[in-house]
Amino acid sequence: MKRSNRLVILTEFFMENPRRHIQLPYFVDLCETTKSSISEDLDIIDNVLKTQGLGYLERTTGAGGGVKYIPELSKEKSLDFVGDLREKLEDANRILPGGYLYMTDILGNPKFVREIGRIFASRFSKLDIDVVVTVATKGIPLAYSVASLLNVPVVIVRRDPKVTEGSSVSINYVSGSSRKIQTMVLPKRSLPEGSNVCIIDDFMKAGGTINGMISLLSEFNAKVQAIGVLAEADDEEEERIVTDYTSLIKITNVDLLNNKIEVQAGNFSIE
Repeated sequence: MKRSNRLVILTEFFMENPRRHIQLPYFVDLCETTKSSISEDLDIIDNVLKTQGLGYLERTTGAGGGVKYIPELSKEKSLDFVGDLREKLEDANRILPGGYLYMTDILGNPKFVREIGRIFASRFSKLDIDVVVTVATKGIPLAYSVASLLNVPVVIVRRDPKVTEGSSVSINYVSGSSRKIQTMVLPKRSLPEGSNVCIIDDFMKAGGTINGMISLLSEFNAKVQAIGVLAEADDEEEERIVTDYTSLIKITNVDLLNNKIEVQAGNFSIE
């Protein structure tokens, strides 16, 4: 097989199988070539990935040696994307009654969701994560985007139990913003005991919902390794319940009187 063909096949494999460790003989058979040729191909792909700010190939030696693709979006590309996102969210037409911000079009745009997933996956790629957890419903597209790049499954926490999901564990928690008692449910079969978890959510104000998920996950002896939120509200009147998290954008002001929205980059940019 020609090198140009091998490079396409190998690159496609890595993009479809991030963080999956594969031994070199697999690629030798796949491309019908030699181990030395595959090694040279991997050097080329690794160099291009790093140059384009898309990650790198992690290679190991020895009897169990092999290679896996670690997806990482460069800080420059991440900041450029978040800058475009801020510009879109500062559109005054997004202001809804009650001071809420319309974001459904962002969460429904595959391109935006994919890039958001890349940034979170870059941040968490070196962590030991077994599953991505989110709460229904708006965080689901983001969770799947992150999970696809971390190559792990998604578990969805719901407000009400589903008959088709069998027995469930439920807890009551206090919403950080409304201070209301709410319920969240997770089927027993959905999450293995002692899993390492990454929580993804679309919006956080005081952090009550995420804190509720942490409490629910503790019933499974799960370990929360990372928390990612697309947008956080900068509200000095609300005491933040959750403090260890990564956010992409921070909504600093929604001025209903002057019909103005102020958005800045989240804490991911200073980590």
